Amino acid sequence: MAVERINLLGVGIDICKPEDMEKTILDLLDKQGPKQIVFLNIWDFLKARGKSQYAECVRNADLVIPISKSILGGAKFLKKTVPVRYNPFNALINILSILENHYKSVYFLGGRKKTVMTAEKNVRSTFKNLQIVGRCVGYYHKSIEEDVVQAIYKACPSLVLMSEGIKEKDCWSYSRRDRLNSSIFLFYNDAIGIFSDRKKRISEKTFEHGTEFLHELAKKPLKIVLIFPFFYYIIRLVWEKIFKKG
Repeated sequence: MAVERINLLGVGIDICKPEDMEKTILDLLDKQGPKQIVFLNIWDFLKARGKSQYAECVRNADLVIPISKSILGGAKFLKKTVPVRYNPFNALINILSILENHYKSVYFLGGRKKTVMTAEKNVRSTFKNLQIVGRCVGYYHKSIEEDVVQAIYKACPSLVLMSEGIKEKDCWSYSRRDRLNSSIFLFYNDAIGIFSDRKKRISEKTFEHGTEFLHELAKKPLKIVLIFPFFYYIIRLVWEKIFKKG
């Protein structure tokens, strides 16, 4: 793949230029076994530095795409190659367009029944050559999980788009990788909500300014506590620059 991976405070971040995205996706499709794309924001980046299953998932992901300005700022501060930051919705549209151009397929996993059906209808009307080979709601009961896994395995989609209602998020596919086929798995919480017109996506202006967190804070004020791990991130960057630059 035409991708360079840098190490930022122990977390692998991929540099994938927009002009290389198509080749990268097609190369992933050619690889055997389940593959994973991770959209990484600063809060998930901090979680990925530990020893949790999520950290293991990110370390083993095939493509880790930064979506937070703070990650780019950290790479620049440590004088590493600065990755390309992607708006997750735009990146998803790009990936779906690539799949459509090559007559590939997608499976939806997440959302409520009405939401995911509306999302499927809207995606089908926009990406006419993209095959939608199945769907399953999120928030499903544990008792039907094996049926969900088997349905995805049998459908063998090029991409499994996971969204709201999948509690394990990126770890859903990682923890079940031995029971899945060669699909690409991507978790984007707002995807089905946006495709169904139930949610509004962050404006380009807000994303470019890197202030999307303020919108989340307006909806969930308790997220203000995340300012403390962010301060820790700044301290770790300074520590790394002063004591480990060699």
